[in-house]
Amino acid sequence: MQIQYAELETVCGITSTLPENQLPEVAFAGRSNAGKSTLINFLLGRKGLAHTSSQPGKTQTINYYNVNRQIYLVDIPGYGYARAGQKEMEKWGDLVERYLTTSEMLRAVFLLVDIRHDPSEQDRQMLDWIRYLELQPIVLATKCDKVNRSQLSEKLDRIGEVLQLSDEDILLPVSALGKQGREDVLDLMLQVVENEG
Repeated sequence: MQIQYAELETVCGITSTLPENQLPEVAFAGRSNAGKSTLINFLLGRKGLAHTSSQPGKTQTINYYNVNRQIYLVDIPGYGYARAGQKEMEKWGDLVERYLTTSEMLRAVFLLVDIRHDPSEQDRQMLDWIRYLELQPIVLATKCDKVNRSQLSEKLDRIGEVLQLSDEDILLPVSALGKQGREDVLDLMLQVVENEG
């Protein structure tokens, strides 16, 4: 998939009505520090499109990026951010759950996990959600530039083991900094577009 157009089209907070889109959607989910915004900018080829911050947990809204007027990349709030209050975290959780359970056009969920750490309990819960929605898990192991090449397959095996991924599930190493995995992810998004046709 060649990116010719990418714009932030809709932003939804806790009280917002979620849009009823006519185009297919792929959601990006993960812990607050998994590098979601950086990866989205890398994929879409636009540096400041998704706001990045040194402080995790900044995305508190669901952000819909219109890509090539063919598909929406939907950035959902990160989870597991310790500084957010319990009530705030519950509201974010409700918002994410509302999106996952009511979107008519959701076709895939990309789960981002930091390759340097074992997936968390919340990562496993998100994977359960993906399976519950009868979607094929696609796990993106982010920040793969931070591990030695010799460690890469060991780290990927560990993620697969902790998340109990099957041979059918997709696990890809990606890195915005190392410019790795972009074509693989965009190809998966293109498959979603083509399947709609």
